[in-house]
Amino acid sequence: MELPAPLRQGVDGLLDKVPLAALKQAARTLSERYRAELRDGRLHMAEDMAVKAYLATRLPATYAAVRASLEALSDARPDFRPRSLLDIGAGPGTMLWATADAWPDLEEAVLVEASAAVRKVGQSLAAGAVAARVRWIAGDATIDLDDLKPADLVSAAYVLDEIAPASLPKLVDRLWRFTSDTLLIVEPGTPAGWQRILAARTQLVEAAAHVSAPCPHDAPCPLMPPDWCHFSRRVARSRLHRLAKEADVPWEDEKFIYLAASRHPSPARAARVIAPPKGGSGKVVLKLCRPDGSAGERLFSKRDGELFRAARRADWGDRLAESHA
Repeated sequence: MELPAPLRQGVDGLLDKVPLAALKQAARTLSERYRAELRDGRLHMAEDMAVKAYLATRLPATYAAVRASLEALSDARPDFRPRSLLDIGAGPGTMLWATADAWPDLEEAVLVEASAAVRKVGQSLAAGAVAARVRWIAGDATIDLDDLKPADLVSAAYVLDEIAPASLPKLVDRLWRFTSDTLLIVEPGTPAGWQRILAARTQLVEAAAHVSAPCPHDAPCPLMPPDWCHFSRRVARSRLHRLAKEADVPWEDEKFIYLAASRHPSPARAARVIAPPKGGSGKVVLKLCRPDGSAGERLFSKRDGELFRAARRADWGDRLAESHA
């Protein structure tokens, strides 16, 4: 997956003539803070160079994860056509770009972001390139949400991992109260990220939310540690991306986990492929999370006919029609 052309061009323009040595150092610092999940009260992208490092090394991956999550939501809820977006911890507008790409009829978006440096970049990138009316608000996700209005789609992508665990239930409750239709949360695809998603999922189901994706049910998650639910999206690396990360491979795999919780049930439930398929001669093994709340591997062979052909086409993260599973 790649960034939309207007976004990629905007990023290229902002990164033009940035000293590579400074970009590499900022990228290393940013990566260390993310991996350590530091919650020291400092913004990850408080300075201009940190923002540029994010644009070069993290934006393509986070965009891919967010876009894939929206794609799964749209697949599970084909009736959902959001006209308004409220994005908390918006960064440079990643969710805005992904939502506008998924639903070009998006009319308005409110983006809440604490970092002035990130807001400035996000405004620059979106100006004249995104059709929706966009309003940026300076605000902290944990304390500055009282005066916001509800939206069809409320989102928080790669935000929960930056917030103290004790503050998360209150934040999830606030996000749900602002949600007129669907709340989307995206987190890193780590065991810790999965645990944060599980806690939010439990809280939302108790608040009468319906899980639209990735789970095909509202029952407790059937997976047990050390197993965990996550997905992956391959991301193309630009030349500058490779140089900033000192990487040789022209791509990377972004691991992520997400939760789409809606006020309306999905019209149909289908099993979800929750691990890379294992292929063989005339057979394929899929690990499925099923609408009945169970999970496990299933072998499909040529003897299964059309069912086998559907299973062979399915990839990690895809749905497999309930009648097929």
